[in-house]
Amino acid sequence: MLKSIFSRKKADGVINAAHFDSDGHLLWVRAYERRGPTWSDHVLLDRPTLVQRLRAGKRFFVGKRKQFRASEFVLGTPLRLVNTRKGPILVAGKGENPQQDSLKALPVV
Repeated sequence: MLKSIFSRKKADGVINAAHFDSDGHLLWVRAYERRGPTWSDHVLLDRPTLVQRLRAGKRFFVGKRKQFRASEFVLGTPLRLVNTRKGPILVAGKGENPQQDSLKALPVV
């Protein structure tokens, strides 16, 4: 269920597209980041930068910008890190326990 950015969720970033390599590993995401009371233009974050921001406590969600509303987004599932023996795995949503990055709700670029 998608909710407005002004709901209870406090988002530091909204991811609206991802790019994976041929093995299914995340290479980069296209995101919007909170800049005080407003949002940035879209930025490209590589996987290590995104992992670093999530470890620092930033909250990223899968979502999309509302048409004709510059600072409003429709939020989907939260992005989280799952620690494994191979290293951190990025997962969108709860209840999943994948073996590699799983951002099923995002369009692939």
